[in-house]
Amino acid sequence: METQERNMPFIKNLASSDRKLRTKSLESLRNFLSARQVASALSPLDVLKLWKGLFYALWMCDRPLPQQALAQDLADLVYVLPTPARGGDNGGEEVAVVAAWLRGFWATMAREWTGIDVLRMDKFLLLVRRVLGASLAWMRVADGEEAGRTKKRRSGGEEKTRKSRWDGKRVDAVIGVLGEFPFVLEEDAKTSRQQEGGESEEKKKGDELTPRFVPVGLKLHALDIWVDEAEKVGLLEDEDEEAKDIVRRITELVDELEKGTTSPAVRIRSKQSLLDDRLPFNNIAGSDAGSE
Repeated sequence: METQERNMPFIKNLASSDRKLRTKSLESLRNFLSARQVASALSPLDVLKLWKGLFYALWMCDRPLPQQALAQDLADLVYVLPTPARGGDNGGEEVAVVAAWLRGFWATMAREWTGIDVLRMDKFLLLVRRVLGASLAWMRVADGEEAGRTKKRRSGGEEKTRKSRWDGKRVDAVIGVLGEFPFVLEEDAKTSRQQEGGESEEKKKGDELTPRFVPVGLKLHALDIWVDEAEKVGLLEDEDEEAKDIVRRITELVDELEKGTTSPAVRIRSKQSLLDDRLPFNNIAGSDAGSE
């Protein structure tokens, strides 16, 4: 851990008041994360420290256009992380690295959310939107990626070739993170944090950066935007059965949140989210909600 920390001298500079220094540090971070051996060796504490620096990089960023550009740059870091080597079988490792990165983002936002003042809130609302959108887009395998190689299946007695549009491991990882943070029940969040074992020095430092709950405001924002971002990445296309299954899994998380939350605001917003007329299952969700 100490060696890895020495390799990240740019963390403090990410929160510098000097814009040029922040920009240079962000570029150093991109190069740092793009190295496969480095990214795979990052501990949860390393990721939390990096996201703390990135959080304050946006905190220090002034003026709307630079803020918008930086929010997009931070969201796009998910694509900087190493992808599986062509012909290799390390897709699971890549997914674990990205899942840890996204988990660090949500943990940081949950920890810092209640300390964001009104004047700065808009840029962090945008950051959450951009990262959520990038997470959903990352589930979709691009042409030429190893996980997106053509697959053959039989249909009507003939072999047909098609490209996989959504990667199952990536989908599981993203939905898992959503269920752990923005769409988690209050009691589930407390239990999962309490069960994290170990009393090492790194664990104690990690505890200081790990939130004990997800603020209601962060949940409300995620509930407000997830359908918008799902639509942008093509998850709501009528003819895409894989996408429909992904949306169904996300709506199940929201439905469980709506039924189990102790927050009236979260309950109302969850129900409104499920009734969005863009969702392929909105009629089912609506009838279930209306029958209660």
